[in-house]
Amino acid sequence: MRLDVVTIFPEYLEPLNVSLVGKARARGQLGVHVHDLRDWTYDRHNTVDDTPYGGGPGMVMKTGPWGEALDEALADGYEAGDHGPVLVVPTPSGRPFTQELAVELSERPWLIFTPARYEGIDRRVMDEYATRMPVYEVSIGDYVLAGGEAAVLVITEAVARLLPGVLGNAESHRDDSFAPGEMENLLEGPVYTKPPEWRGRGIPDVLLSGHHGKIARWRRDEALRRTARNRPDLIERCEASAYDKKDREVLGTLGWQPTADGRFWRRPPAVEE
Repeated sequence: MRLDVVTIFPEYLEPLNVSLVGKARARGQLGVHVHDLRDWTYDRHNTVDDTPYGGGPGMVMKTGPWGEALDEALADGYEAGDHGPVLVVPTPSGRPFTQELAVELSERPWLIFTPARYEGIDRRVMDEYATRMPVYEVSIGDYVLAGGEAAVLVITEAVARLLPGVLGNAESHRDDSFAPGEMENLLEGPVYTKPPEWRGRGIPDVLLSGHHGKIARWRRDEALRRTARNRPDLIERCEASAYDKKDREVLGTLGWQPTADGRFWRRPPAVEE
């Protein structure tokens, strides 16, 4: 996979040289090209922004530098059709970034990121390049950052770890929170390692039992409990048929009941008089 990042702060992307992403780059599994947007400015102040049409606070990133930067990146190996690049635009107004979207992006050979600053990029840039490639406007959460570079790091890490051979164990991401499969719509439960006792705290006996069926059931139960506590919305939007009899028993103890439309709802806690 190839990644291109156009930014006014290239140094912000230094973390792409470490950890799993850095190792993937060193092995040639991931090619990363970071471009300084100011290389495509021609005034003495290297200006990349201007005041917004219609007035209002803040500044808007200009079309000129972005257009030239993206054109040059595309000229270096552009391939048309489904195998060509995807433009990824980090923005709080984009679609939520999910594990499902990470999987989708991991199947593309070339991602081009446009992390913005100020009030964002002139809309015409996205409209122009949408005629040449898919454009994904992506939000990593319901909050606003000073710029999109942090979102690039988040998205890259989530995508890169899904590439074949990047994780040491190919099964490592199978039971991730939000991963498709048996644990779909559930958060991952707690995990433990050696020593078996630490500061007077042990680990659940079932994990030492060697009984794989019981261990799997315990992990699923803990995932249900954690999801019900931290992300009840995941349970609410999942069909009840996705849960087996034991799942439903665990959810029942936590106040959840199946509904007539085939989903679950949680009884409100009793109010003490």
